This record gives sequence, C-alpha cells and structure tokens, in this order.
Amino acid sequence: MHVSASEKKALRRFLPSDLNTNSWEELEPWFEQLANRELNSLNDLEHWMRDADELESALSEAFAWSYIRSSCDTNNAEFEKAYTHLVSEIEPKCAPWFDKFRHKLNNSPFVKDISRDFGIYLKTVKNDIAIYREENIAVLAEIDQLRQQYAKISGEQMVTLDGEEMTIVKAFNGLKNPDRPKRLETFEVIWKRRGEDREKLDDLFDTLTAKRQQVARQAGFSNFRDYMFVALSRFDYTAEDCFTFHDAIAQELVPVLAEIDHLRREKLNVDKLRPWDLDVDTSGKPALVPFQGGDDLLDKSIICLERVNPRYASFLRTMREMGHFDLDSRKGKAPGGYNYGLAETGVPFIFMNAAGSHRDVVTMVHEAGHAIHSFLMNPLPTNPLRNPPSEICELASMAMELITMEHWDVFYPNPDDLKRARIEQLDKLLRTLCWVATVDAFQHWIYENENHSREERSKTWDHIYARFESPVIDWSGHEEKRYAFWQKQLHIFEIPFYYIEYAMAQLGAIAVWRNYKTNPELALQQYEAALSLGNTRSIGEVYQAAGIRFDFSTAWIRELAEFVKTEINLLS
Repeated sequence: MHVSASEKKALRRFLPSDLNTNSWEELEPWFEQLANRELNSLNDLEHWMRDADELESALSEAFAWSYIRSSCDTNNAEFEKAYTHLVSEIEPKCAPWFDKFRHKLNNSPFVKDISRDFGIYLKTVKNDIAIYREENIAVLAEIDQLRQQYAKISGEQMVTLDGEEMTIVKAFNGLKNPDRPKRLETFEVIWKRRGEDREKLDDLFDTLTAKRQQVARQAGFSNFRDYMFVALSRFDYTAEDCFTFHDAIAQELVPVLAEIDHLRREKLNVDKLRPWDLDVDTSGKPALVPFQGGDDLLDKSIICLERVNPRYASFLRTMREMGHFDLDSRKGKAPGGYNYGLAETGVPFIFMNAAGSHRDVVTMVHEAGHAIHSFLMNPLPTNPLRNPPSEICELASMAMELITMEHWDVFYPNPDDLKRARIEQLDKLLRTLCWVATVDAFQHWIYENENHSREERSKTWDHIYARFESPVIDWSGHEEKRYAFWQKQLHIFEIPFYYIEYAMAQLGAIAVWRNYKTNPELALQQYEAALSLGNTRSIGEVYQAAGIRFDFSTAWIRELAEFVKTEINLLS
C-alpha cells in the first residue's frame, strides 16, 4: 500500500506551498489576513473567496490524508495521534474563523452580484451561520474522536472458520456455500463475534447520541434529527417526505421481495427460508469468484470502465499511478468502503475491504462512480462548487453499478456466472432500498426519543426491521441476533442521517440504467452533463440534466420496481 500526500497539487496562489497545516502558529496569520481584508468591490469579494477556498482546501486535504491513513491501519498509534491532533486541536481553532468568513461573505453588499453558480452554496452558508454555536466546537471535536472508536472496534473483529483466522468481511463469503450447515456455522460465528462487542458498541452509541443531542439543543433545535436536516442543507425535502418514502417502500417493495423469496425457498427446497439462505446460489453452485486479490480487481475494473467510456478508465489509471487505492481486507483495517475526494490534489482515494466476492465488484464500481464524479467536477473553479449533496454524489456511484453491469463479462466470462451476478445485483438493489428505509426510520426514532433505554432501542429496531423485511424470512431461534443487527451499519455511528440519500439515488440510478439500455450514448452524455454541474444547481435540476426525475413517490417507486422485476424475470 502506498499512501502519500506528496503528489503534485494545484498551484497555490495565496498560501505558501510548504505551509504546515498541523501547526496553529503557522495557520493563524492566514486566517487573520482573510478576516481583516477589506472588500470594496465584486472583484475584491471574488478574489477573497478564492483565497479562503484555498485555505479551506489545504486543511481539507490534510484532514483527508489523516483519515485515510488511520482507517487503513487502525492499530497505528502514530496515525491515530495525528488524526486526534487535527480534530481536537486544529479544527476547533479553525471553526470560529470559518464562521467569521461565512458572516463576511453573507454580509457583503456585493454578494448579490456573484455568479448564479454559487446560489446553492450561499444558501448553505446561511444554514451554517444559523446553526453555528461556539459552545458546540469542543463537543463536535469529541464526537469526531468517538467516531473513530467504531472503526477501531470493527477493525479488530476477526473470526476463525475451518481453521483460518479472517476478517468478518471475508467470512461473509461462507454464506454463499452450497452446504447449508456450513452457512449456518458461518452465520453463527460472525454474529457470536459481533455479539462480543455489543455492549461496547451500545456504550459508544449512548455517548454519541447524548453528545449529538447536546449539539442540537445548544443550536436551538429540539432534537438532533432536525439539526442535521439543516446541517446537511436538505433544501429539497423534509422529514415528512422521508416518512412518505418509508411508506412507499413498505407498500411497493416488500411484496416484491416476498415473491422473490417464495421462489428462492422453492428452488432451495427448504421448508423455511432462513437469514443464512439469502446469499447462496439457488442452483447449488459455489460462490462466484470474480477476481483474485485487489490488483486483479483493479485491473478488471479498468477494463470494464474502458468499455463504458475510455476516459473513465483513464481516471482510474491516474489514481493507480499515484497510489490512491487500498483495496484488500485485512486485520486492523477499518470496515466499509469510500471514495475520498482530495481538494487540492484533485485525484481521489478509494478505500475498501475486498475479500474476493461479487459484493466487492459492486463496491469497486460504486466507488469508481464517485471517483469519476470527482474528475468531472475538477473544472469547476472552487471547492464549494465541487461538493454537491449526497443525493447527487450517490447517483454518480449507484448509476455506475448498473451501467457497468452491461460489461461484467470482464469479471464473469462464463455466461451462467454473468447471469447469476446480474440477478444478484438486482436482488440486492431491491433489498438495499428496504434496508435504507429501515436504517433511516430507525435513526428518526432514535433522535425523536432521546431518553429511550437500550431494551426499547433493540425492540424498536426489531419492529422497524420487520416492517421492511421480506415476511418469508424466518429468524426463529435467532431473534437475539436481529436485535443488534443495526450495529453493523457504520453510518449510524459515524455519519448520522447520511443514508436516505442512497435510496433516493438508487431510484435515480435505475432510471439512468433504463435510459442506458435504450440509448447508451445519450444516457452517458446526460450522466456526464449532470455530474459536471457539481453543486451549481439544485438536486432536481441535476437529476433533470441526467434525463431522470428526483422523485420518491409511490407511483415512481412502483414503476421502477416493475422495471427491475421484469429485468430479473428476463434473466431467470
């Protein structure tokens, strides 16, 4: 693994190239200079915005590399110390200055003449001013440090199967074993290990939720959910819209999953469909093996993207040349996967935990979609314009999952394996929509019910989970495992309320894929046109540019679900 921040970055015009972002003594004079600069014209304001953006980008990249290093090796004390220094010492000192900058921008008489492209950003600035409280700086720093504990706890979770010690991510491959007793053994081993940390994670979550609610109250909100809707600049929908979405998913998708699972139970020839029966191939074939190791995964992904658009493949080649990948699962590595944009370098970093499964292929092309988005936004002049909301970012990644599916023979040269992979993708797509609704509904309940007990939390989770799960799946005898099922979702611990976006973007991605199957050239033109807009237009306008709708109504969900169901039937 090569994790270096020494690559050539964008030329700085304001800051010295050797500025030490770990030193407040070096940083503070630049904040003071920006805060005290007079702005007597539109030109002055625009120049000041570029310089402020340069400072924020430098700090953003420093934070990015620190986070990347600490997630690649959660046991490295030096990396942990560096990350802690940034979030506990540097960020809290920067926060009041950035608040001054927001006020300076918002109060300038020339702000009304700034390009329309900054309209969404300026609305976000007003939001940030509204929720900023100096007394929250220290609390938010504590929350940042606590979030890292989840990665550390999860990164240390190892299990032993068939005499081999492995990460839980790798152990999940055992759930694809045609031998049903072996699948049950895998299921029990995974959840026994996770159960060992259940109380520890409950303790961590109790602390996190208390501090988050404190932040919300100090900012004038009744609960953290309402605070986050403002903090995330959700201009296009409300909490009530989320509840409407939950209802639509329960009404339209759960019955579809029930149909699929009835058929799965029949094909497996079992009396009851159990949680460890959902990933195995129904014809009794062993798990798909799409690649051998991270290097092979990357090579094949580049070939796959070459077929979609050669430019996309060139983006990943640039990242590989710069060492911006860490793909293989290993002990001491944080869970999950991400594409981390680098504000100054302009070339993102992809992190994931590949263990040789089909799910890894999906994760890789998903993160590649984010990376493509980063490159497409690079021509935009400032970092705020290159940071659109998650509903747009996840459209980029989830659409790429489905677009590349048309070229997955790179991973699966055997036609039967290719068909299996595509069916699995579409099956997981529907289940993901239901899972997202589950996690989102749970988070709403968590922060609306501040003084709940752990027992109430477990029972409520179980009730919500049952609402969105296929009723065909039988958990009898293993209910206790389901009570803690929420603890596997890192977003609940690390990025609260960043999850409903996956479902909204998934609907958009299905629509993009439907367009791609009809007219690939036009669909890609629209996809690129939309993503190139970055944060210069509303979510609805970006989706419209992509040739689709930002819509999560019952009718739209029904239409897209029928399309996916038809595609599954054509493959079956």
